[in-house]
Amino acid sequence: MSTQTASQQVAQLAAQATEPPWRAWLRALTFQLRKNPLIMIGLIIVVGWIIISFMAPILATTDPLHQNVVDRMLAPGTVVDKGEDGSVTYIMGTDELGRDIYSRVLYGGRITIPAGIVVIVVGSLLGTLVGGIAGYVGGIWDEILMRIAELFLAFPTIILALAVTAALGPDIRNAILALVVVWWPTYARLVRGLVLEVKSQEYVEAARSVGASNAYILFRTILPNAMSSAIVLATLDIGNAILTFAGLSFLGLGADPSSPEWGRMVAIGIDFFDQWWMWLYPGMAIASLVMAFNFIGDGLRDMADPRTRNG
Repeated sequence: MSTQTASQQVAQLAAQATEPPWRAWLRALTFQLRKNPLIMIGLIIVVGWIIISFMAPILATTDPLHQNVVDRMLAPGTVVDKGEDGSVTYIMGTDELGRDIYSRVLYGGRITIPAGIVVIVVGSLLGTLVGGIAGYVGGIWDEILMRIAELFLAFPTIILALAVTAALGPDIRNAILALVVVWWPTYARLVRGLVLEVKSQEYVEAARSVGASNAYILFRTILPNAMSSAIVLATLDIGNAILTFAGLSFLGLGADPSSPEWGRMVAIGIDFFDQWWMWLYPGMAIASLVMAFNFIGDGLRDMADPRTRNG
């Protein structure tokens, strides 16, 4: 019986050694979903918000920019008779200009979610490029690039973002650019350290010995084997980017005041704190997305850790 069990274990290990990388990651993901159901909760929330934002024109009951001061500051669930046009139910109430908060929250996802993803994608790619070159080339280029990165890291994240946005002017694109400026140095330092560790491995020396170009070695051999930690960090940072972008809008340096952006909606709601629905629902939307990306990032971190990756 013990001999049969040992043979089965040897066969299983042999199969795992020859399986493609995507299948190993899928198996690890399945194991982590069983071990940590919070990953699935995070995925459901993120996918749910993406679907809701995409279908906002269908799900919304009114135009998110439409103003009707007659219906201003109505509580959630209020039904208003419009005569021949029928009745309107304000599921989440209305704001100070009579705009439907439910419709604005749905449309707000079309601004906040892409903004957070774009910030991290562009920032991580730029940081990976800079860190990869610095770690692989070394020498004076390493010193110059890392000193520039450390110069940006010397400032607190929100302070630097505020300074850049204030200099460029309040606008969604300027806010995204400011956050990219803030985020890339973190990835540059991380990837540089990973590249320094990986480039001394035997398979890198083997690629160099057969005449592979520096670009091939860096982008096809080193970076693919050093990106797991950067991917985990990027997943965690999407939630932070969404929160920071909403913070810039809250301070008036992000989206246009009339825009249905969640951070801006919270800022307006604070001015009318007694009307709790004006700040609660967009605040819950921000909190749910940040929490969901943190759940996913924690799960990916466990998958990348050899001590917890199993199955």
